[in-house]
Amino acid sequence: MTLLLVFGPPAVGKMTVGRAIADAGGFRLFHNHHVIEPLLDVFEFESPQFQTLLGEFRQRVLEEAAAADVDLVFTLVWALDLDKDAEAIRHHLAPFVEAGRRVVLVELCADLDTRLARNRTPYRLAEKKSKRDLAWSDDNVRDLERWQMNTGVPSPGDEVIAGLPHLRIDNTDLSPEDVAAQVLTWLDAV
Repeated sequence: MTLLLVFGPPAVGKMTVGRAIADAGGFRLFHNHHVIEPLLDVFEFESPQFQTLLGEFRQRVLEEAAAADVDLVFTLVWALDLDKDAEAIRHHLAPFVEAGRRVVLVELCADLDTRLARNRTPYRLAEKKSKRDLAWSDDNVRDLERWQMNTGVPSPGDEVIAGLPHLRIDNTDLSPEDVAAQVLTWLDAV
């Protein structure tokens, strides 16, 4: 049983690649917005209630998936330069680690222009209603550039990554299916 954590900056294609991996590899997909969207119907994003429930709901899904031997693709944005994000990732991975399950990391990267174009894809907008205000969403993608979302510069996230199999893919010019095939081939070899 495997937990495959797909991380990278906003609009890099985590959910779309996660869906392709799930479809081709027999995984279930738990993407970041499965929890975000229902919570936004009730709470503001930055509110303490939203942040508390976001962490708790994610954790409970991960705990139950680990206990039920579910092969899972889990996607989220990870600010590698924030200690609190590294700690949150450790916490999210813990149910799988403690159950002796395989945990692997897939990092996606693409330039800002590519991500801004992907920010407007029909699949993204269908799955993530909070992204449908395109002016706000484009500004959000740009604003999050202030955080380190990819490896290559030392960060608190390095300590988490160092202990796990990690594959970095520049998916700028790759289809989600091509990325999924590359990930699944890599998983067979790990």
